[in-house]
Amino acid sequence: MKKFSHVLITFLIVSYSIFSCDVFSPKKSKTVMGIDNEKPQIKSSPVLNANLASEQELIDLGLKPDLISKILNNRPFLSMIELDTLIIDVSKEDLYTKLFVPFNLNLTKEENFKMIPGVGDKMAHEFDEYRPYVSVKQFKREIGKYVDQNEVSRYLNYVFVPVELNSSTEGDIKSLPGVGNKITHEFIEYRPYQSIKQFRREIGKYVDDDELMRLERFVYLKDQ
Repeated sequence: MKKFSHVLITFLIVSYSIFSCDVFSPKKSKTVMGIDNEKPQIKSSPVLNANLASEQELIDLGLKPDLISKILNNRPFLSMIELDTLIIDVSKEDLYTKLFVPFNLNLTKEENFKMIPGVGDKMAHEFDEYRPYVSVKQFKREIGKYVDQNEVSRYLNYVFVPVELNSSTEGDIKSLPGVGNKITHEFIEYRPYQSIKQFRREIGKYVDDDELMRLERFVYLKDQ
């Protein structure tokens, strides 16, 4: 009887240990389960905007003179696809960790998000899943469910959320690629906008035609 009791006690202890490991061990998040590990993590580093990089910065990237000339002569690129067609005989995967034209999160095809270094099928799907985005804050919140904040910050080198001219916050305007304090102030100064034509006229007082074309792709009006 004592032997039976000893066996029973041993069985109960082992069963409780297994149950405890299963119940109280941390559950794997979606990040751990695959999205984060889908492609090797890319070391975060500054990414030059191909529309804004200086000639010297392009030289410092080690680009050949003919490619530099093509980039400078074809700016502004209204999408990354336009730049991508110029890149020949260069490792795109490596170059795009250093040079890129940010994608419009609400308009870019899901498959094209995979041009972003470290983004594969699963993450490209998540980018698409939460559209339409109304702010960068929303993007950070939703994509932050799958990767850590450092990775979310890295993604912001490659994407932007277009802003509604009359209602967007100052912070959302400043989050646009290459838009600093001065232009943010001018965006707000001329509210309310009645048309994109008005936007062109007012902001065109401060920037040249190429820069105006670049800025226009970042904005929209609700009633248009």
